[in-house]
Amino acid sequence: MFVKICGATTAEEVHAVADAGADLLGLWHEVPGGRADLPADRLAELAAAARATGRLEPVLVTFGTDAAALAATAAHAGTGWIQLHGYQRPALVRSLRAELPEGTRIVKVLHVHGDTSPEAGLIRAYERAGTDLFLLDATTADGRLGSTAHTLDDSVAAALADRMERPFLLAGGLRPDNRDRYPATLAHPGFLGIDADSAARGDAGLLDAARTADLVRAWRTP
Repeated sequence: MFVKICGATTAEEVHAVADAGADLLGLWHEVPGGRADLPADRLAELAAAARATGRLEPVLVTFGTDAAALAATAAHAGTGWIQLHGYQRPALVRSLRAELPEGTRIVKVLHVHGDTSPEAGLIRAYERAGTDLFLLDATTADGRLGSTAHTLDDSVAAALADRMERPFLLAGGLRPDNRDRYPATLAHPGFLGIDADSAARGDAGLLDAARTADLVRAWRTP
């Protein structure tokens, strides 16, 4: 099971996440108003720090919609994963795939509110355009995206997964104590791992090794 922790802004957080046993580190760029949004040079610094741990793979997490600019940023930072966290269309995935080096993974977030996802009807189009995997995440009633601490219903997540031919990560308010809420999702053949943010943070709001380790241990233990 992959464990992705999102929203690092300091080298100390990078090392905390690596020490806790996570695999992927989300670094925000072009996330307007995001508390963890990074300029391109800082993104590159933290991506290098992640790779230097020998464990973490940095993931560029973005609301961006300019394929050429995103590919240039990914090349500058040396990130082999790009997560499109927003309502980008399949055409952007297609353009981005054409711009990126072979082997770069494109993750498309599917946003879920209640029991529906506005992108559900585009799953096949995203796959044809070059999406490698999906990430299922919950939105709030007022439309906020990402790091909302809102959870998905297990049956809704599993039903969306049934419509995919690509693997997926599960996000949305995941904590050490709620793994047992997702039996159908965890048993799905496409399930690849989890993505978390809030549950990995300490009292000061920074990513914390102990909190992250608790999360990793709980979700990797049957």
